[in-house]
Amino acid sequence: MSTRALRRLKGKQRGQEALDLGDLTLGDSSEEQLDSANVSRPSNSKDSSRKTKKNKAQKNFSNIYELIGDADNEAEKISPDEEAEKPDGNTTNDTETNDISETEEPDQKHEETSTKSLSGDRVKKKKKKKKTKVTSEDGQEAVPDENIDLLLQNLEQSNGLSLQNEDCSGSDRRSVLHVEHRNLNPETELKRYFGARAVQGDQRPRQRNRQFHRSTWMTSPKDSWPRFSRPGISMTLLQSKEGVQYFTFEHGRQYQQVQFKFLDAVESMDPNNIVALLQLNPYHIDSLLQLSDVCRIQEDQEMARDLIERALYSFECACHPLFSLTSGTSRLDYLRTENRAFYLALYKHMMFLEKRGCPRTALEYCKLILSLDPDADPLCMLLLIDFLTLRSREYQYLLQLHQDLEVHRNLCLLPNFAFSTALCHFHLSQQEDVDPEESEKERQKADQMLQKALIMFPGVLIPLLDLCTVQPDATVSSHAFFGTKSQIGQPPALAELTALYVGRTHSMWREAAVMLWLEESVKDVLRRVDAKDPLVDDCQNKKQRYKCAPRNIHRHVLLSEIKEATSSLPLEVTSQPVMGFDPLPPLDSVMSYTRPERQHVGATNESTLSLFFRSLLPNFNLQGGLRQEDDMEVARAGQELNQEVNRLMVAMRDMLANIRFQEPPREDNPYRDEDEWD
Repeated sequence: MSTRALRRLKGKQRGQEALDLGDLTLGDSSEEQLDSANVSRPSNSKDSSRKTKKNKAQKNFSNIYELIGDADNEAEKISPDEEAEKPDGNTTNDTETNDISETEEPDQKHEETSTKSLSGDRVKKKKKKKKTKVTSEDGQEAVPDENIDLLLQNLEQSNGLSLQNEDCSGSDRRSVLHVEHRNLNPETELKRYFGARAVQGDQRPRQRNRQFHRSTWMTSPKDSWPRFSRPGISMTLLQSKEGVQYFTFEHGRQYQQVQFKFLDAVESMDPNNIVALLQLNPYHIDSLLQLSDVCRIQEDQEMARDLIERALYSFECACHPLFSLTSGTSRLDYLRTENRAFYLALYKHMMFLEKRGCPRTALEYCKLILSLDPDADPLCMLLLIDFLTLRSREYQYLLQLHQDLEVHRNLCLLPNFAFSTALCHFHLSQQEDVDPEESEKERQKADQMLQKALIMFPGVLIPLLDLCTVQPDATVSSHAFFGTKSQIGQPPALAELTALYVGRTHSMWREAAVMLWLEESVKDVLRRVDAKDPLVDDCQNKKQRYKCAPRNIHRHVLLSEIKEATSSLPLEVTSQPVMGFDPLPPLDSVMSYTRPERQHVGATNESTLSLFFRSLLPNFNLQGGLRQEDDMEVARAGQELNQEVNRLMVAMRDMLANIRFQEPPREDNPYRDEDEWD
């Protein structure tokens, strides 16, 4: 029978013994009571000495939880001193020898060990054994709090998540293109402004007839959407090179057939055909994009935004498991036709968010689009990211972006970065929580950068003041440097960039403090121009680089729909048709499949009356296009039918020309009373 059963028979269970005052005193009686509960007593002298120290330490505490804290504190207090005295190599062996020496000399360390418990000694040993020194790459000893950061950094480097490219180093690109998941949801920004109750309102989840959608980051599926079924889009991984993954979307055979029907519907110029196609294929991407533009033109913003969100949901459900929205290491080539719809859907969704009043969320989507192809930048997001940064008041991010990409991308040659970075420094100098010295430094940087921007791009000033409804001073408007000559003499590509910046960000310059700062800088620039500053001639020579704008800038201007910028587009761009689902496609596009040629047949759905009115046109042709030469019989039959119809049309023209309308009969007595009976 076990000892526990014997105690129960005697009625002495654990915790039921009578308390005695002698238990609270230090002595050997407590040791005998504890030993009576054990089956056998160990015979080792070292263990007995440790038990006496343990029992003596336990008598000094009334709360057992104090032992844990004290043991940890003692371990933390002792371990740094001991590690400083010991060499770097053998830390665990020294701890074991010190423990043995402490047990062999109990008389010399009686005062120290009287306050230590057995649990404290064990915790101290575990702490000493686990505290191995972590050295960094430079050979210096790292702080224990930074061990997690070093491990994460090494893990990222081993997995290839650190972004490295020819243009910039990995750390710079990661810091600039990194996207946060929580900022992709506009509700987080709206809750920050108006509170959770104002955003959610009475939106309660309805359990009846509730559809369960896949959880996504970019959009929140709605119950009003059609039931999702895979439309035939998939994503594949092409290659992984230097920590960067290259992906592409692919269209299945069924999706290709739907795409051909969509192109036919677009050529018909009838939006009802696109609506009919969407009823059968509710998640066809290009149909959703094109119909969204139609709804936006008809001022149905809610429906237009809903269609774009549905397109993004379809894309995200088709993404590859390794495709990351936030790491900045996933690439999509815009030259491939299947990838362009993803760019356009993200861009249109970003513009809806900016108009909705969510500039911070729109900034995250702007960084996401830029990370898909940062070198080519097919939609020219660098022309927009400064505006979204100023709207969201992320001034430090814009300065960091300018610092990281200035050497490789020459951002100072873009008017938007030249003026926006100066405006960032000015806003930083106006903050209340900044030291006076730091504020003065920021103001000096702002003055220098704004004066340089005005010297480099003098054609920005007068249009900017016109949109801000500010009448310029006579000395400024009459000066040759800022007058009409500066606007007419600039190259067309530079005029396009300045018109784009002025039309987009003129609202940021309407503040009274900003306008006063601009006025002071303009006066300083005029003094430097009159003094023949060498910087003026240098900037005039740099303007010769703006010969012709690339195709991606034209594409960005078309998508922006800013009147001041679209009016400055060259004739070669405005003369060609622009499709909303693929504006200005690249000249070297990569197409995985081609559209089959359609056969034009003679039979049409038009009525006889519509055929007659269309035949009055000089270029009328019943076939509607060129006939195929391979089938001669069909060609002869169509030609004969065309001749017969033309003869019929000629006869109808002659009949209409010879029609004589009979005059109504005149009355003999025109003065007869109308009420008179015959």
